[in-house]
Amino acid sequence: MGRDTIADIITSIRNADMDKKGRVRIGYTNIAENIIKILLREGFIENVRKHRESNKYFLVSTLRHRRNRKRPYKTILKRISRPGLRIYSNYQRIPRILGGIGIVILSTSRGIMTDREARLEGIGGEILCYIW
Repeated sequence: MGRDTIADIITSIRNADMDKKGRVRIGYTNIAENIIKILLREGFIENVRKHRESNKYFLVSTLRHRRNRKRPYKTILKRISRPGLRIYSNYQRIPRILGGIGIVILSTSRGIMTDREARLEGIGGEILCYIW
């Protein structure tokens, strides 16, 4: 059986958030890099850097903190499409999370993008996860 790298990314971030850790280390893949870039652009994480350790690359991400408190924001991540059950949607039926506050990450023919970008470009794809 293959590994579900997207579920590993989501679980790592969720566990670091629940454990109130500021940093999370994720194994480097192209999919992981694209998802982390989206999270960085949307403001769910503060910064990211590529780290090399004994010929393996990792992405070290710093979770976003509240100003007055030293704990990270509560971020909810939910995996939708999984290896055993793929979920696809055209651009007109991409769900809106909390009325547009949350984001949907999709894998399209033009790469991994958010629901807003997919609607603007008029393309659908596989719904990877919800984040709010």
